[in-house]
Amino acid sequence: MHDIWIEKYRPKTLDDIIGQTKVVERLKAYVKRKNVPHMLFAGSAGTGKTSCAIALARELFGENFANNFIELNASDERGIDIIRGKIKDFARTMPLGGFTFKIIFLDEADALTNDAQSALRRTMEMYANNCRFILSCNYSSRIIEPIQSRCVVFRFSPLGDDDVKVLLKRVAEKEGLTINEDALDAICYIAQGDLRRALNVLQVAATMTNEIDSNAIYVSSSTARPEEVKEMVDHALNGEFIKSRNTLDSLLIEYGMSGEDVVYQIYRVLLDLNVEPGKKVKLIDALGETDFRLTEGSNERIQLESMLAKLSLIGK
Repeated sequence: MHDIWIEKYRPKTLDDIIGQTKVVERLKAYVKRKNVPHMLFAGSAGTGKTSCAIALARELFGENFANNFIELNASDERGIDIIRGKIKDFARTMPLGGFTFKIIFLDEADALTNDAQSALRRTMEMYANNCRFILSCNYSSRIIEPIQSRCVVFRFSPLGDDDVKVLLKRVAEKEGLTINEDALDAICYIAQGDLRRALNVLQVAATMTNEIDSNAIYVSSSTARPEEVKEMVDHALNGEFIKSRNTLDSLLIEYGMSGEDVVYQIYRVLLDLNVEPGKKVKLIDALGETDFRLTEGSNERIQLESMLAKLSLIGK
């Protein structure tokens, strides 16, 4: 249990990548040609961007992987110094093992300042003959246009539930865990296509028991069951404010949820409520206002109860 499963089960080859078939096919074509362009991997967290970059480099360089590949995280050093220092020092040296280029993987590149990105653009031009850049980001709009135009863009979509379950079952088998279908559904509900989060939830639950059910998943991840959240919303919409408030107490105390967590789970429930469209618009508007107030630092308890009161008024 001392291993971090995210690293322990990180894909070693492109064939091991789950749920990104189109991206993998394009990357394999580059491996076959033994050449790659500058690339930009964009997509939400836990969808395989880092794994794809490392697997691509491993397949390209083989035993010379460590000499011709470097991984840097832009969120550690956001300024121009990381471009003028580590990146330029690595880019200046010639590739080893008979290869014509090296690969610099810059993770979370959208954390770089605009000045740093401008310096990076110039570095990409100067060392294009012997160095390729792979940038990964959650939001491609935060990457300046001159860099985007120099890169082939790969879009990573959130993983489907079936793909997540495939890996979870594989990990559970290797770790000697018993996990039922309800638990798998619970993890998928929590992870929302983020494989990193799914593995984290499973590992935390495994510290509690080897017989993993949905209850272990929700408790270990401090996430309320969807039906409990729906019950709270239903009470509010039916004008039963006190019952709704009591359910809120249970969520905050039993699960240790934050106000933002409660708001987000209510939002997911609201989309599936069987209410007329006009009321649903008002409900989401009230939820958005509460979320804004919480973000600005308002009292959590007062805002959540105020939101339930608004739901009660809208329900009438």
